[in-house]
Amino acid sequence: MDITVEMVKKLVREQFPQWQQLDIFPVAKSGFDNRTFHLGDTMTVRLPSGFDYVAQVEKENRWMPYLQEHLDYAISKPIATGKPTSYYPFSWSINLWIEGNTLLECFDVDQKQFAKDLAEALHKLQMVDCQNGPEAGKHNFYRGGDLKIYHQETLNALKNLENRLPVKQLSHILETSISKIYKGKKVWVHGDIAPGNILLRNNKFYGLIDFGILGIGDPACDYAMAWTYFNEEARRFFLEGLPEDMVNRARGWALWKALITYDDSDENFKQSARYTVDAILREGLND
Repeated sequence: MDITVEMVKKLVREQFPQWQQLDIFPVAKSGFDNRTFHLGDTMTVRLPSGFDYVAQVEKENRWMPYLQEHLDYAISKPIATGKPTSYYPFSWSINLWIEGNTLLECFDVDQKQFAKDLAEALHKLQMVDCQNGPEAGKHNFYRGGDLKIYHQETLNALKNLENRLPVKQLSHILETSISKIYKGKKVWVHGDIAPGNILLRNNKFYGLIDFGILGIGDPACDYAMAWTYFNEEARRFFLEGLPEDMVNRARGWALWKALITYDDSDENFKQSARYTVDAILREGLND
């Protein structure tokens, strides 16, 4: 769907006329699941890019205020919900703009300290009571659930890459990652811990945004960034204290996503995938 500035202006004018005079323009880095636009200096408009992402709006509106009450760092903060129309068929939201830079925009980060800070932020999220929270499922692409749901897809990707990658080694890593099911307490799972969803100020951790894949369950998926971003030393600090089986499942989440996007048409996805596979393979050589 082509979501334009003109469309967003029309939505705001019709449904929130008190803000129709404010400038509307795209944010510098918009996501895949949603398109985001500035609304003046203090708000953003966030619109699902397709039907599969519509449930995210209602979920964020329901749970973000609750989570913000229990966290000491910034997170997404919806303040109004827009209705579907004849020209834009989904619910959408208006959120407060959080000042800061995403990790994608920060190139002089102390990885070791940042790894510690991000791990602590995830721990705080996991400590918030998640009673009645949304169970892992289609609404969040099964983040927090059992990685086995993507097992066949991963095997298919390995088959397609067998002439370019050491698939026997990667298959062993994959099987290890799904060999032990999570039996711990269900906790909050952000579901998409990635550089574009992490905010920094002065090159230090400040907050998390884009909770569209929020759910409850096994937090292993939130640690996949150990291989998608961190260097070897920082990775150890990010994963410090986690049980071995959780580290294995986290590695599995990282490997699944990397293998299915190894030849992605989006150059950024492709480069990230190759970095991740290389990191996982080099880790095996260092064990």
